[in-house]
This record gives sequence, C-alpha cells and structure tokens, in this order.
Amino acid sequence: MDRTEDTEDTGMRPRTAEAGRRTAVWIASVDSDEPQLLFATAELLLEAPNWSHDGRSLLLNGAGRLWRLDVGTPSGLVEIPLDGVPDINNDHVLSPDGRTVYVSGMDGHLYAAPAAGGKGVRLTADDGTLHFLHGVSPDGRTLAYVEIARGVAGSPGRLALMPAAGGPGKAVDTGEGHLDGPEYSPDGEWIYCNTETFTEAPGHAQIARLPAAGSVLRRVHTSDTVDWFPHLSPDGVHAAYVSFPPGTLGHPANLDVTVRLVRTDAWAVPVRTFPLFGGQGTMNVNSWSPDSRRFAFVSYPLDGRAG
Repeated sequence: MDRTEDTEDTGMRPRTAEAGRRTAVWIASVDSDEPQLLFATAELLLEAPNWSHDGRSLLLNGAGRLWRLDVGTPSGLVEIPLDGVPDINNDHVLSPDGRTVYVSGMDGHLYAAPAAGGKGVRLTADDGTLHFLHGVSPDGRTLAYVEIARGVAGSPGRLALMPAAGGPGKAVDTGEGHLDGPEYSPDGEWIYCNTETFTEAPGHAQIARLPAAGSVLRRVHTSDTVDWFPHLSPDGVHAAYVSFPPGTLGHPANLDVTVRLVRTDAWAVPVRTFPLFGGQGTMNVNSWSPDSRRFAFVSYPLDGRAG
C-alpha cells in the first residue's frame, strides 16, 4: 500500500514493468546466506508473494491480476481468475486453510475469492475510507487491515479489524503515527506492524506489536533504518522484514533495501541479511513456506545486475 497513490476515485493503477528492469522472484532459506533465483521476467512486474497452503506454489500480483508460480518447476505464470474483482494491488493474503484469497482492490475495497480462482465478493462498505489488507487471524474469522481516509492527501494509516465474512470494520487506537502491515502472530495473541508512532523523524517506521485483543502498542526493535512489513514464520520462531535507508518516506520502489531475517526472541541480531534493489512490492505480505524453513521475496534489478 502506498499513500501517494490516493487521488480522485483512488487513482490507483497497477505498476508496470520498466524498460531495462526485471522482476526477480527469490526463495531464501533460514539455513543459507544465498537465496535461490526461482523466476525472472522483463515482461511483467510482479509483487508480494504469498506461499500457498500446500507448499507447492507462490501467489503474486502483477498488472492488476493474481498469478500462480509453481515452486518445484517454475516454467511460467498461470493467472488465477478473480471474477467480479477489480484490479488488485500488492496487499493480498490467504485464509488459514488455504481455500480463500483475500485481496485489496484498486477501488479501495477488500474482496474474497476462491484461492483456485472464481467469483469474488466485496467485503467492505462505503465508509469513507480506503482499505488495505494485511492479515487474517489464525482462526480465519478476522481480517486486519489499514484504513485511510478517502480524498485526504497524506492521511495516516490506522489499524482496523473486521469479520472475514464481511461487515463493519472497527478502528483500533494505536497513536498518531502512520501504521502499516498489520499481521497476526501464528498463535493469534499479537498483531505485528510497522508504525511511525515512536519517533518524530518523518517516515521513520519501526517494528511494533500490540495484543490482538487490544491495548498498548509496543516497539519490538529500535533501529536507524526505516523498517516495514514484519512477517512471522508459521512456527513463530523467525521473522522477516524489509529495511529501507534512513530518511526514507513511506516504502517507495527502486531503492537499495535489505530483507532481514531475525529470531522473534532477538530482533536486534539478524540471522541473515539479503541486500537487493527493490522496496515497494518486495515483501508486502507474508511469504513464509508452511514448514517455516523458507520465504520468498522479489527484487527489481536492472538488466545485467544480479539482484
């Protein structure tokens, strides 16, 4: 999600591939410093992998549509048809049972559709806000998303929760700073996010969490970098997130960033780091494999550049 995309009638449009730049989809392991290049293309700008429930494929968005990429033999992309759903952005998640995909439309609404493809259903009402999905509770009943006032340039993101079946959303008070990337911990006890609440420096997002039942938002790591999108592994042992350079505003595209792998009991000490050229689209949503041993991310290198 990018606040700069909020214009008349949302004004949001799918990102497109740039001349001379590739999309590279990578698989990283908790046991290796060297990620595996799974797939690369200059034809389509892909973003934000989800790992499928059966461990066999990744789901990515590109050109406003949803695509499946096989992990074992990645010969090409297969579109997942989402009937009745507008162009989508890079905020999409799978239900805990893997049967449903929840997506954020370019119209600012949330939709649910069969993960294998089929007819989508709009979940959100016309409540004066844009809705950007990031998390679903482990019991599958609740969606965690970011709401932003429609038509108000620079309006900060706020945490909100709603029934996964649809219905009114409820805002959660987390302070004045912009909040993004809310995602449940595997045990359902916490919501992790990034927030600008803890600093007066413009855009200085930091990783934080709050009890899923509500209460005070607390920082889990203090750093000089601008840190976005914490994603916990299914076993809760590791987390991965994206670090932008100090002074970055928002989470823009086309920057030298670092994907950091940490243990959730030691956020300050990276287990592994993966520098790459990317940012927006690299890892906006949870991309962990079901066995908690691997996770996926995307880079956007110039032709001839490795990552």
